[in-house]
Amino acid sequence: MTLSVGDRAPEFSLPDQDKQVVSLAELRGTPVLLVFYPFAFSGICTGELCQLRDELTAYTDAGVKVLAISTDPVFSLKAFKAQEGFDFPLLSDFWPHGEAAKAYGVFNDKAGMAVRGTFLVDAEGAIAFAEVNGPGDARQQSGWKDAVAKLAA
Repeated sequence: MTLSVGDRAPEFSLPDQDKQVVSLAELRGTPVLLVFYPFAFSGICTGELCQLRDELTAYTDAGVKVLAISTDPVFSLKAFKAQEGFDFPLLSDFWPHGEAAKAYGVFNDKAGMAVRGTFLVDAEGAIAFAEVNGPGDARQQSGWKDAVAKLAA
């Protein structure tokens, strides 16, 4: 079951690319954009996250913390971040495998990966925007920016 606008965002604590644990609960009081993606280094995912990197100020200037989440191990995420120069944390939902993705309804059991799910969590911990894209379907980030603008208004 995918989450909807108004639902409480499931809590999680996941290691980033440097093995530092990031907890959604610790970010309460700050809006957070959660960007679930299938795999580091894959074509569509790299393109989406590079666009996010290039347009990051659209989110950070509005006070939004951006977190990208995949089921890749931290070692892959560290290499991916270094190669692409991402300025936001890459979180590993590797073990227990896909638990955060499952909580958000964006885990593909057959493939063992997160699908493209995007959630804007408001400062109080409620879902303010939710979008899930099918396999191979690249996301349009204009919807994310519109949701951030509404949250800031």
